[in-house]
Order: sequence, then structure tokens, then C-alpha cells
Amino acid sequence: MKILLAEDDAAPIRSPGRTLASDLASDPGLTVLRARPGEALADAAAALRPDLVVVRLARPDRAALAVIGQVACGQLLPVVLFVGEDDPAFMQAAIDAGLSSYNVLPAAQAIDVKPILRAAAALFRRQEQAHAKLLQAQALLAERTAIDQAKGILIRERGFSEPDAYRWLRRQAMASRRRIADVATAFLREREESGAPTNAPDA
Repeated sequence: MKILLAEDDAAPIRSPGRTLASDLASDPGLTVLRARPGEALADAAAALRPDLVVVRLARPDRAALAVIGQVACGQLLPVVLFVGEDDPAFMQAAIDAGLSSYNVLPAAQAIDVKPILRAAAALFRRQEQAHAKLLQAQALLAERTAIDQAKGILIRERGFSEPDAYRWLRRQAMASRRRIADVATAFLREREESGAPTNAPDA
């Protein structure tokens, strides 16, 4: 797992001599990446293509949260945030910004953060899969709606039966080597551009 690590200062996250970077680097299964000096976090994420972004803040910082949100939502990457002070309002803002994991971790507290990172990555992947399924379902619904609208027009204006309207669309699809849904969508688009109605008239 490639981890892009960003910290707002050099203070240890666990105990003197133990930094978050050193803890992560001790795991051979993790590769710790850093932004170049002066490089924006979003630019570093785009260039390095990490599997996960870890941000450590000594205290709640709204300006930093805006930058983190750009990475979480703009580049669709899982982001884990460790902050040294508890702030319920900041926590809610962080969740709204799209973070995968929010953790209050004072500098003196000892904890193995690696399970947190792996859990955040797994949760992010599951959310991505759920989102992909939702988009697929929406696309299928839109295609079915387009086919039904096209069939309705053919039935209304050309006197086709429902099976005949579907066969007409299928023949057009075979002739043009396109999907029936694409033929129906193009059919509706052409009517819309010509000013013809695409919906059934009101009863």
C-alpha cells in the first residue's frame, strides 16, 4: 500500500523519537510517500497516485481541511486524518469533507495506526463499489426510460403495437450496429432537436 503522508509539523505523534512516519515506515507492506517542499497536497496526490492519504494535524485547522477535502472528493482517494485535539464541530466538518477516517490522537498517546489505515482503505473500497452499483442502476433505469419513451412515440404516431415498436428499434440497432438503448436515445434526441414532443400528451 502506497501512503502519501502529510504532517503540519515535526512533533511526534506517539512518543519522543517515534513519529507517524517512522511507525509507518517500519511496516514492509507500506510505502511512505511525501510531497515535495512547497508542493500542494492535491498536486502530490495526482503525481504520486497513492492508495491512501494520511494527514496529521496537531490541532483542528479549517484551512487544512479545505485542502484535504479537495483530495478526498476531487481525486476520490481515501483520506485518514489524525488530529491532536478533540473538536466535535471540526469532526463533523471533516466528515462532511469526505474523509474516510477521523481520529483524535494526542502526541503522547501510543497506538498502532496501521489497522486504522487498512480499515479506512477497505471501507473506501466498499463505498466505491456501492457507488459504482448505484451509477450502474441509474444508467440502466435511464436506458429503460429512453426505450419506453421511444416505443411510446412509435405506438402513438405510427400506430405500432408495443412488440412492433420494440422490433423497429431492434432493427435500427442491428442495422447501425448500436445498442437498442443508444438507438432510442438518439431517436429522442433528434425529435427534441426538431422541436417534436418526446413525452406522451397529457390526458
